[in-house]
Amino acid sequence: MRKLLPVFVVFMLLFTACEKAFLEDELSTDDPFTSFDYLWEQIDLKYSYFDVKQIDWNEQKSKYRAQLYSGMSQVELFNIMGNMMKELKDDHANLSSSFNVSYFGVKYEGADNFDLRIIEDNYIGRNYYITGPFIHDFIKQDSIGYVRLSTFSTSITDAELNFVLSRYRNTKGLIIDLRENGGGLISNVFRIMSRFVSSNTTLYKSRIRNGEQHHEFSNLESADVVPYEGIKYLNKPIMVLVDRGSYSASSFFALSTKAIHNMYLVGDTTGGGLGLPNGGQLPNGWEYRFSVTQAYTVQQANQIEAGKIDEVNRENYENGVPPEITATLNRMELTQDEIIERAIQEILAY
Repeated sequence: MRKLLPVFVVFMLLFTACEKAFLEDELSTDDPFTSFDYLWEQIDLKYSYFDVKQIDWNEQKSKYRAQLYSGMSQVELFNIMGNMMKELKDDHANLSSSFNVSYFGVKYEGADNFDLRIIEDNYIGRNYYITGPFIHDFIKQDSIGYVRLSTFSTSITDAELNFVLSRYRNTKGLIIDLRENGGGLISNVFRIMSRFVSSNTTLYKSRIRNGEQHHEFSNLESADVVPYEGIKYLNKPIMVLVDRGSYSASSFFALSTKAIHNMYLVGDTTGGGLGLPNGGQLPNGWEYRFSVTQAYTVQQANQIEAGKIDEVNRENYENGVPPEITATLNRMELTQDEIIERAIQEILAY
């Protein structure tokens, strides 16, 4: 992963989970205009997706600053500033106080496409295996392995992956269910992906906002994965189930599948969250964070390097990584999961 060191490994060290961020020196003031202006300026200087999302940040300043007045309550100020951050439509953009946390809620933009009870009742029963963060079992007459990962927030171990992949080594294919997985440790993405490649592979490329203008970024750096030397699962179809609740590390996982020929996304577009967050402390003591990086497939990165940024912005995956195979859960039908059924169909036809 040597090519990764200039950008991504630095982020890995500083952001061991999607929930962590930098904290700046504590300041002190109760003036609402001071805190508002400080937050707006920090976002203006560092946020990474203005152009992609076509956000007029000056317009947002005018809109929300006009609502401030001297002597306003902390709750009123929080609501105004939190609403301004929601204009970024980014769940990595948060304002935190002692009494509230603001967030956009991207998963609510899509249908609820996951119901564990349907899966237990119709596919894996009640005696499925629990191996670290994974729940898993055989489905379809033991011909397919179903592996559910609900979070990336805890470190996945080699022993856990060895057990899971050994158990399903003779199956026709694998289903990895990331629906409603809100993210966590980016390192887990690389740990899992190392089991699905046979050679060094660039999963995606990333860059960081580094100039005063909204379009100024560092050079793109490769995020590479090295094959695990032990147990792997190769050359068989792997269906990754995603929905709008698949966010942050789950979106990075989804983005990475675009670099692996036998991995396919099934379900709905992910929620995005491909910008690693940076943050600090406002003059009134509240904390904030927002996205400062961008991530792209290798193909998109090549377009950027060729100067075709407008084309890439129109299809940018920060708004969600799209599936190759679209499927939706019918919540009125409790005897099957249509997204799993479509994944099974694709595996058997592979």
